[in-house]
Parts: sequence; C-alpha cells; structure tokens
Amino acid sequence: MMLLPILAINASAIALMFLLLWGISLMLRDVSIIDIFWGLGFVLVGWISLLLSEFSAKGLFIALLVSLWGIRLSAYLALRNWGKPEDYRYQAMRDKHGNKFPVVSLFTVFGLQASLIWIISLPLQVGILRAGMWEIFNTIGFCLWFTGLIFETVGDFQLLRFKSNPDNNGKVMNKGLWKFTRHPNYFGEFLVWWGFYLVVEEPQSWWWTILAPILMSFLLIRVSGVRLLESSLRSRVAGYEEYVRKTSAFFPLPPRNSSQQS
Repeated sequence: MMLLPILAINASAIALMFLLLWGISLMLRDVSIIDIFWGLGFVLVGWISLLLSEFSAKGLFIALLVSLWGIRLSAYLALRNWGKPEDYRYQAMRDKHGNKFPVVSLFTVFGLQASLIWIISLPLQVGILRAGMWEIFNTIGFCLWFTGLIFETVGDFQLLRFKSNPDNNGKVMNKGLWKFTRHPNYFGEFLVWWGFYLVVEEPQSWWWTILAPILMSFLLIRVSGVRLLESSLRSRVAGYEEYVRKTSAFFPLPPRNSSQQS
C-alpha cells in the first residue's frame, strides 16, 4: 500500500480511539485517563502500519519496539494513577470552563493529543512501510532507544518507590538517577524518540520525518514536560529550589555544589 493511504487510515484510527476515550471520560468525569492511553496510541499506529505494509522482519522489529515502549509507559501510568482523583490540570480546566468543558476537552485535550500522536509517529509509519536493510544508523538508534527505555524505566521505578513511603510526602526525590537530572524519565523519553528516528531511518524520508523527534524534544523540555511540571513542584515541594540549584534540569550531570549556579 502507498504511504498516503496508510497515513490517512492511521489518522482515522487514532481519531476514533480518542473520540471513544473522550466519551468514556465524560461518563467517568475524569480526563486523566487520556494519559494512560498516550503510549497505546503509538502501539495502535505501529501495528496498523505493519498490517497494511508488505511484511518485513525490520518492520516487525519496529512494531515490537513501539509495543514494548508504549505498553510499559501505559502500565506505569495506570499503576501510578489508579484510585487517584482527576489530575489538577484538568480539574482547573473543568472549573474554568464549566458547562463548556466537554467541548473544550474534546478539542484541546483529546484532539490535540491525537494530532500529536499522528505527527510524532510519522517516522514509525514511514519506517515500517519502507523498511529496508539494516544499516549502521539503525544500530546506533537501537542503542539510543534501549538506553532511553532503561533510563525512564529505572527513573519511574525509583520515583514510584519513593512516593510509596508516606514519610516522603512533600519531600524532594534526589536519589538514584534523580541525583543527576531532575527529570530522568523525560530524558529517557528524549533518547527513545531519537532512537526510534534512527532505527527507522529511510533515505527518502530522512529529511522530513525529523520533525517528529524535534517536536517531541520541544514538548519534553519547553512545554508539557520539564517547564510545566517544575512550575508546580516549586510551590508544592519543600526544598525544591535547593534541588534545582544542585541538579541538572534535563541532561544527566554530576551534582553541583550549593555555591554553583543552576
């Protein structure tokens, strides 16, 4: 099958998936469920692309990598959010928009994330369709992907274990990987997506699908990742300002002395 029909089918599948999730969120009065299905949206795209393409071992390998990453992320978020109230960000939106919130959430939450999944998954869609021979760039990409997956998995586990202790409520997590970067999970995600880009490298699409890892990097560092989370942590967690002065914001680095600037 040609590329454009696959892109259109994937767009339709993502739109249908998130439209159903939107309906469920209205019944549950909880928009936070969308976070759990972020990773699974990419899994859906990966397998649809594989089923619509001529089979190749490399295409199957890419789909399996996407599945391992997406299922791990969704399982972690489901475990973390189980039994908790709606995320404070969505509660604030609900309070602000009142009766208009269902329509607002359809476009600004579910519609936006569906669009982002389609754009960010472009290298995966193209790479699975046009999967060729394994090249050196693909090996480098897999090493980046694997390092990122381990990094975010370990970081998430360390944070989950830290938060499970009631004595740590309101305290800074500054041990393990969190001693070297304030956001090891986001840094791991950064490596994963640049790894995906190199794993699926395909000469004809090399130049334009780079939009995906660039967009993901921008979101992680400047929009919904580091910046958004830290604006909340600075006001909620005691000692976070000192942690900021000592610890790199994103890329892992040795801790600084208190006298050094952040």
